[in-house]
Amino acid sequence: MTNPTVRMARHSALHPWRALIGWLLFVALSLGAGIALGAHPATTEDFRIGEAGRAEALAAEGGLQQKPLERVLVQAAPGTGALDRAEAETAAREIAARMRQLPEVLSVTGPVADARHTALRVDVTMKGAEFDGKKHVDALLAQTAEVRAAHPRLLVEEVGGPSIGKGVDKLRGDDLSRTEVIALPVTLITLLIVFGSVVMAVVPLLLALSSIVAAVGLSMIASHVFPDAGVGTNVILLIGLAVGVDYTLFYLKREREERARAAGRLTPQAVVELAAATSGRAVVVSGLAVAVSSATLYLADDVIFSSIATGAVVVTLVAVLSSLTVLPALLALLGARSERRRTRKKPVRKGTSRTGGRITAAVLRPVARHPAATLAASTLALVALALPVLDINITEMSRETHSRAIPAMRTYDRLMAAYPELKAMHQVVVRAEAERAEEVAGALRTLADRANAEDPAIGGTPVLRTSADRRTTLLELAVPHSVNSREARVSLDRLRTDLVPGTVGALTGTEVAVTGEVARYADYPAHQKRKLPLIVGALLLVTFVMTVWAFRSVVLGLVGILLNLLSAFASLGLLVVVFQHRWAEGILGFTSTGSIGSRVPLFLFVILFGLSMDYQVFVISRIREARLDGVPTRQAVLQGLSSSAGVVTSAAVVMVTVFAGFAALHLVEMKQIGFSLAVAVLLDAFVIRVLVLPSLMLLLGEANWWPARPAPASREPERAGTRTVSVG
Repeated sequence: MTNPTVRMARHSALHPWRALIGWLLFVALSLGAGIALGAHPATTEDFRIGEAGRAEALAAEGGLQQKPLERVLVQAAPGTGALDRAEAETAAREIAARMRQLPEVLSVTGPVADARHTALRVDVTMKGAEFDGKKHVDALLAQTAEVRAAHPRLLVEEVGGPSIGKGVDKLRGDDLSRTEVIALPVTLITLLIVFGSVVMAVVPLLLALSSIVAAVGLSMIASHVFPDAGVGTNVILLIGLAVGVDYTLFYLKREREERARAAGRLTPQAVVELAAATSGRAVVVSGLAVAVSSATLYLADDVIFSSIATGAVVVTLVAVLSSLTVLPALLALLGARSERRRTRKKPVRKGTSRTGGRITAAVLRPVARHPAATLAASTLALVALALPVLDINITEMSRETHSRAIPAMRTYDRLMAAYPELKAMHQVVVRAEAERAEEVAGALRTLADRANAEDPAIGGTPVLRTSADRRTTLLELAVPHSVNSREARVSLDRLRTDLVPGTVGALTGTEVAVTGEVARYADYPAHQKRKLPLIVGALLLVTFVMTVWAFRSVVLGLVGILLNLLSAFASLGLLVVVFQHRWAEGILGFTSTGSIGSRVPLFLFVILFGLSMDYQVFVISRIREARLDGVPTRQAVLQGLSSSAGVVTSAAVVMVTVFAGFAALHLVEMKQIGFSLAVAVLLDAFVIRVLVLPSLMLLLGEANWWPARPAPASREPERAGTRTVSVG
């Protein structure tokens, strides 16, 4: 009762208003400091990965880097017949003239007709970095809209990286708003069922939301060290609502149990201290586990995962802080009210708080009678779910995978139909001494000739550009195939392994690299695959160390690793079954890409390993607590599972609600992340912790606690008013 967790709870319970005001000030100062300092968004340079990233860096040194590009497409309006070429050319000239007057525009090309003469297009290159184009595209879209209004017989549309990016951001924001509208009421209803009290149900939700607000501000400050790739706020909402409610839920449930056990003999402050000595410590261990697990994403050496890690770490630590400070204060203030309400209800007999419900008893009955059979059956079922992982196809989600609910994507489809040569391109970048510019250009022309002759995936006219200092030369080759198609990937491999080494790569004293859309979408998942073993290894180590630290048991550390791997692979297998095939498209509202997004497996492993520690810590802590009270291991396992099943189930429902809301998003990769996490939590809470873990612990018996020496089984059970509390 003298550890830091209890001391913090004691101070907050004794000075509740001071703790409440302090928390509100912390939230306000965190958000205010973040707004004042401003977020530091990731730049184009931060996204460079692999050989494609190296080539882009070479191009940028010579001023040949990709610029934000918008294309205005002019076609006949639906129902107006064939394209009026004269009017289309007039509209195209108007577009070009208007765009050239904008300060955001760098250059504008003349009208280009498609091969079937059914469309014209005008290419508009914007100033600034490629990644920043969406911030300034509104001015261009406004000009396009005015020309469209002036020519009602024409379909005048604009599309490009900036307008698509802007549309994706808007759709993501709208989706998240709808998710919040659904998740918050469902979470509140779940908490009402658990507590039977509006006040006690609102407390976890308010604490979670205040933690999210504080974390948003702190993450803006942290972005100056780890740039925000635009996903930080999404992660804070996703993780913050889940762990924030869960930590408060665990604490509240334990406080209620201690209050019922005390039967009015203890003050509200003393009850809060007891809860802090048990669940408070478990919250700290769980929060640290989630934070450290999330931090392994920094090993990915990728700005997107660094941004995810920062958001997850910050919001988890803030949620832990709220559970240790302001929550005890609220419980102390509400203690008298809760006690009065409890006296009006049927009194709770001593020991009732350790008895599970009928459903829990029914589930645990076969576990207790036939642990080996239960373990074998549940493990085989999870292994069967994991088998589809062997057929997983991991790709980077390209523009083609974006929802057609984005207007720019429908324009993109029409543009690609008219100009298939714009689907993708290869870029060969060469860096050499200025006096060798002609030699390099000649080798690149030879490469282009060979590519057109030998590679059926290459089309269109090659474009050769040289930097002002003549030290950098860039060759563009059109690829009229989608970036993730087999034709495009084979073409990239041929270019890198045959055409480049046989031409410009044979020149000495030069630096050559290949980029372009195809290379970008190939190099990123390859980079993630290389990093995955390192990060999974770090996760296994973190899980092992945290479990051994919490429970002083090497055996339980190994068990934790095994169970986390089992649930992760099972949920990943289900993800493959659902999203790599078409049968679930209508149910979940998506168009299958035949693949899994490259970020999904890594995100799933890291977040699931952290969240699984929540359940593991709370379940095993109850079991160990009973064991330290002198209960034999077999009885302690069943007793611990029975007493923790309700809170774990409630916590799982909250998490699944939050994650399932993300499964309803339009963006395929976000949908996959939400689905996989929801499934993973379901499996972890209702299969791993209720069937596999207790069965395994029953079979292991006293070996669970090796090398620590377990409390003797003959130890006298707890007496009224006295008990031993320990969570590692």
